[in-house]
Amino acid sequence: MRISSDDTIAAISTPAGEGGIGIVRLSGKDAIRIADKIFVSKSAGKIKGFKSHTVHYGHISNKGDVVDEVILTLMRSPRSYTKENVIEINCHGGIQATRKVLDLVISGGARPAEPGEFTKRAFLNGRLDLSQAEAVLDTIRAKTEGSLKAALKQLEGGLSKDVNQLIDKLADITADIEASMDFPDEDIEPKDKAKLVEKAVSVSTGIKKLIDSYGKGMMMREGVLAIICGKPNVGKSSLMNLLLRRDRVIVSPIPGTTRDAVEEMIDIDGVPIRLVDTAGIGFLKDPLGKKSANKTRGYMDIADIVLLVLDGSRKIDAKDREIFRLVKGKKKLVIINKSDLGNKVVGPELDRLSGGSDTLEVSVKKNVNIALLEKKIALLIWGGSFNQAESPTVASARHKELLDKAHRHVLSVVKALNKELYPELVAVDLKEAIFDLGLITGRSVSEDILKRIFEKFCIGK
Repeated sequence: MRISSDDTIAAISTPAGEGGIGIVRLSGKDAIRIADKIFVSKSAGKIKGFKSHTVHYGHISNKGDVVDEVILTLMRSPRSYTKENVIEINCHGGIQATRKVLDLVISGGARPAEPGEFTKRAFLNGRLDLSQAEAVLDTIRAKTEGSLKAALKQLEGGLSKDVNQLIDKLADITADIEASMDFPDEDIEPKDKAKLVEKAVSVSTGIKKLIDSYGKGMMMREGVLAIICGKPNVGKSSLMNLLLRRDRVIVSPIPGTTRDAVEEMIDIDGVPIRLVDTAGIGFLKDPLGKKSANKTRGYMDIADIVLLVLDGSRKIDAKDREIFRLVKGKKKLVIINKSDLGNKVVGPELDRLSGGSDTLEVSVKKNVNIALLEKKIALLIWGGSFNQAESPTVASARHKELLDKAHRHVLSVVKALNKELYPELVAVDLKEAIFDLGLITGRSVSEDILKRIFEKFCIGK
């Protein structure tokens, strides 16, 4: 379904507030005409006479009054982000200058762009498919170098390529099935049926591979929630500061200094990690202490991974055992701190409590084994099996849902082919699978889907 608009749209494409520059962007068939009304080039001449992909210095003028000194960039259709005529006016950064220029282009005939409308037009005009358009937002929101690489891989068409190959294979199977329906007296040869089954199984395997990448894709996109937990005064806050490489949390020998959870984002091996320093459990019995402990337990329930810190200079006690109980079944790394003071926790009890989880002796005070700790955290996340150079990964719940639906239809196709069921039923499942996969790339799309996708974008992108 093709949805188009002849309007020329305009928006401020830089964040609000003071900055080095502020960019007002126009896109549409009248972009050049509208900008020509207000731009006065220092080299004389009108924009309509300028070559594409050229930059020009001048002023924005409102009835002879200079509004701002600007740099104007012209990109003619189809060699632009939207494949329409695009004008970008680089103003001095600040609210007043950019707002005034935007008001002038709107009064000149443009209309305010909706959220994500520039990228929506790039999709509608065939410059990007739908999965690539969605990757634009992931690129903007990338939290680490690793999540940026994953988003760029999708923006370059990595996911689209794989999905389109699966669609093409399904289309080939459909063509063979429909040919048998057109000539019902001619049964499909056993060897040909075997080939159809083999091809359908390969599609099923390809879809399943994409589905299986979803968990890791979401980690790269949304991040991993990692909590630091343990008794008071085992070095949790000091460890937090060391991993952040700055003093974010107050450190004190007084037990119970950390009363509230402190959350910060860090980057380990390209993975965005929401690192939370939690209050110690089992020390303070006042109402605030109990509230802090309850909040820590809440984080324990939702954490993706747990960094359980022990004081290596003291034997394991009932409080340590209680914390092990609370995080039982969680992916965890047991960190034995204060290794510079000796180690009194190693032994059969630690092995039993850790349940096979990895352990590491560190000294936060002496900065011993911290680099190794970061490697072990990355290993705990990926399980040693993820290569960021692999492509592609699925990081969208929408894509995951569509892949699941397509996979069920393809499994039905394999089952039907093996049982020699009616080809009409096989054809229905094949077309449903093709439709579902097409919703990922935009081969099949509705205005409602586009609205839900692009309303998440900022205005101006």
